[in-house]
Order: sequence, then structure tokens, then C-alpha cells
Amino acid sequence: IRVKVEEVYVRAAEGGTGFAKCAVNYGGAFYPTQLAREQGFDQVLWTDAKDHQYIDESGAMNVMFVLNGKLVTPKLTTAILDGVTRDSILTLAKDLGMPTEERRISLDDLIEGFKKGTLTEAFGAGTAAVVSQIATINIHGKDYNLPSIDAGSFQQRVKQKLSNLRTGV
Repeated sequence: IRVKVEEVYVRAAEGGTGFAKCAVNYGGAFYPTQLAREQGFDQVLWTDAKDHQYIDESGAMNVMFVLNGKLVTPKLTTAILDGVTRDSILTLAKDLGMPTEERRISLDDLIEGFKKGTLTEAFGAGTAAVVSQIATINIHGKDYNLPSIDAGSFQQRVKQKLSNLRTGV
């Protein structure tokens, strides 16, 4: 999917109920998502409410990146959903030999990762989609494209592992 970093509108703010799976946390997302779709994007990549400099979530899902050889995801706050799929992927990453890091991820971190070629994967993680590949991230009006993924990519391996667990394979 193609995502646009949202730098004006806010899905959830620190101190609110962004950590809960409830309608009030996603109702405000409809309009900015519609605007992004009109611009050719599938979804938005939400940033923090204060500075719009740090990644929170992707649409209605948690977001994860393979950056510098590690699985990196935003550290949980009261603005970020503590998703079951997120937790499952972090647990399975250890089984797959992938180091993990939960921390604030700045837009500058992503831009630097694109420029250096160290940002190799990005994906949303949620109950319905499980893993949703992000192919393009638009930051400050510029499209940054991620490399193509294959069966050996982390997101494909963890998606298969989750599928196997769900089906008992």
C-alpha cells in the first residue's frame, strides 16, 4: 500500500484513549484518510499529536519497520493501541532471530533509512489484515519507495508463521 505521513490531523493524543480499541479513536481518521485517498494514497501514517515528528500508527493498525537489520516499532504510549498482532509479531521475531526495538521513530529516522538503504521493510500489523505491506511512504510531500519483498522477507516469514499458528500447521 501507499501511505502518506499525516502532519496536520491527529488520530489520538497522549493522555487520551488512543490505546483502546474503540470507535472514538478512529472516527476522526475518516476525513484525513479520505483526503489522502483523493491524493492517491491508500492510508495515512499517523504522527504524534504534539510535534508531528514521530510515528504512531498506520491507519487503524500498528506499524513496524525493518531498519538497520532490526524490527522497530513505536514504543507504546496512551496514543498507541497495544495490539495483539503487534505483540505476537514481536514475540515471533525472537523465534525468527530478528532483533526487536520498541522506541520513538522520527520522520528523520525514516528519511535517513531510505537515503542509506537501511530501511528495508515497512508494514501495518492488525487483526484483520495480519500484515499489510507498505510499498511507498510519502514524507513532506515526497514519495519514498521501499524495496520489493519476497518470501524471505521478515514480514512474509512472520505472516506465514502467524498463519501456521492459527491453522495448526
